[in-house]
Order: sequence, then structure tokens, then C-alpha cells
Amino acid sequence: MIETIVRSLGIPPALGQLLTVMIVIGVAIAVALAVHAIALTALRRLASRTASSSDDVVISRIARPTRWIALGVALSFSQRSLPLGNWAAALWQQAAGFLLPGLIGWLAMAIIQAMSDIAIARSDISVADNLQARRRRTRVTILTRIAIFLAVFLTICMMLLSIPGIRSVGVTLMASAGLAGLAVGAAAQPALKNLIAGVQLAFTEPIRIDDVVIVDGEWGRIEDIRLTFVVIRIWDDRRLVVPVSKFLEESFQNWTRSSSQLLGSVFLFLDPASDISRVRMAAKDIIEANEKWDGRFWNVQVTDAKPDSLEVRVLVTAADASEAFNLRCDVREALMTFIAREMPEAIVRRRVSGHIGGDLASPATN
Repeated sequence: MIETIVRSLGIPPALGQLLTVMIVIGVAIAVALAVHAIALTALRRLASRTASSSDDVVISRIARPTRWIALGVALSFSQRSLPLGNWAAALWQQAAGFLLPGLIGWLAMAIIQAMSDIAIARSDISVADNLQARRRRTRVTILTRIAIFLAVFLTICMMLLSIPGIRSVGVTLMASAGLAGLAVGAAAQPALKNLIAGVQLAFTEPIRIDDVVIVDGEWGRIEDIRLTFVVIRIWDDRRLVVPVSKFLEESFQNWTRSSSQLLGSVFLFLDPASDISRVRMAAKDIIEANEKWDGRFWNVQVTDAKPDSLEVRVLVTAADASEAFNLRCDVREALMTFIAREMPEAIVRRRVSGHIGGDLASPATN
């Protein structure tokens, strides 16, 4: 119909064919965008009536890929109305077969990301008792990356299979796939090892997001868990990047494995003649007055005795690792201040014994 109207206007055939193609494509794009906008508006109005924000997250994620999918479908259908030659029609079909799987894969990844955003939003790790939230967030993070990796892999496969040339050589490639797989597997053994360890990490959960760990003598929190490596934020804001396999093959300290509550210790070295009961009463007043103490437990004990000093251990509990560290510093400082002001006799002194009146003649007198 459009071609007939163009001919009736007396436009040359070559220019008229180009003008027809442009008009058909323009109309297809306009219709696709209009339909997509109407559908998206309707979905957003329905989502605004619900109390949950999950549907808003999904709509926000799929808005862009669905717009391009609508354009791709509209252009694919409009091809039948275009005055194209055989080569142009074949090229059009080839391009559509190559791009549409990519757009569908984009939509699948957007849905995966939306599900991940919803799960993470429901896992608040800022609360005091965040063990379950950290467990869910860790598992969601790892499984999301695995799902995206598989979606990208399948999308690329579908896009490549739409090319006849690759399909025709597929049989030849399959014949050598065994030897190629062995060669690639041997060359990529460390990467595959960490990849498999990342999948295992999602289910065994030796570490979780925001766990407090000590690895290679460094104290820090788990900041990010990738498929092949883990990023640990050290206490001084450095980043320690560790292979995932390390957490499955080597020992490390996890201070928040089952609970964020910790028991901290402070060691003092006092004179053997010190009155420990006064130190214990001072520690009681200091600990109970400190807001970082969670009220669960405290204790003062002499854990070792040496000729020159007594080792006194003060135990205190706190809600998490950061609070425990700060509480230990506060208690240590306050106790040392108390000892310096109120009990100077408790400060360790070095005692030197000698024989008064003995034969202490110097070598010069011999």
C-alpha cells in the first residue's frame, strides 16, 4: 500500500523504494515504542497499588531490554512489507536471528538481577543480629553470578548457532572437542578450581558477606565474594584479594561464623605483691560503666605467675568484633590509668638482690 502511494507521487523507483523502506521501518518503530510505553505505564500503575517494592524493582530492571525486544519484534514483522531483494531479505533474517537471542539473554539477565536486588533488599545486614541476613546475601550474590554466567554463555551459543557457517562446522568441532577440552582444562586448571570452589562456597558457607575474618595475619571483613576470588576489607581500608579455594583448603579464623557476639581479653602485667581484689573491683566499675559492654559476662583472673610479674587477664563481652576491640582498648586504658594513680605499687619493678657486707672487692684491689 505504501509502495503504491509512493509510485503515485511520481517518485523515481530507486528513491521510492528507499522511501518506502524508511516509512515502514519508522512506523514499525513508532508502534513498538507506543505499545511498550503503554504496557510499561500499565504495569507501573498496577505496581503502585501494591505495598511491596519488589514489582517496582522488576519493572525498573526489565524496562530497557523489553523496549529493545519490542523494537526487534516489530522490525522482524515489518520485513514482510519491505520491498527487499533476496539478498537483502536473507541478510535481514540473519541479523534478526543473531540479535533476538541476544536481546532475550539481556532480558533474562535483567530478571536475574531484579531477583537478586529483591533478595538483597530483604537481607538487612545493618541490624545487630544479622547472621541469617548475611547468609542469604552471600548465597544470593554467588548464585546470581553463576546464573548470569550461564545466561551469557547460553546467549552467546544461541547467537552463534543462528549463523549457518558456524552450524556447518559444528560437526567438525565436536569431533575434536574431547582433545580440546582436555587441553583447555589442563591450561585453565587454577581458574576452574576456583570456579568450582566458588559454587561450593555458596552452599557450605565457610564465609559470608560482612564476616570478620583473619587471613594471613590480616584482620578484616568480607566485602565481596566473586566466583573465583574474595575481597577482604582490612581494618585500615586496604583490600586483600584471596582466591576462593583458599577458604576451602586452608585454615583461617572466622569471628562471626555462628554469632557476631565476641569475648575479648585484656592482659595486664602487675607486680607480684599487687592487691588483685582492688584491680578486680576497679575493672568491675570500668566495664559496667562502658556502653560498649553488652552485659553478658566479665571476669578478672591471674592466669600466670612469673618471678617478676603476675599475668592478669580481663575478659569482657561485646556485640560484635568492632565493639569488642574498642571495649578492650577502653578497659586497658582505664585500668592502667587507675593503677598509675591509685595503685602505683602494682607497677612491675625489677628487684636486684645482693649480699650486704659481703666480699665485693673490685678487681682493682686484688
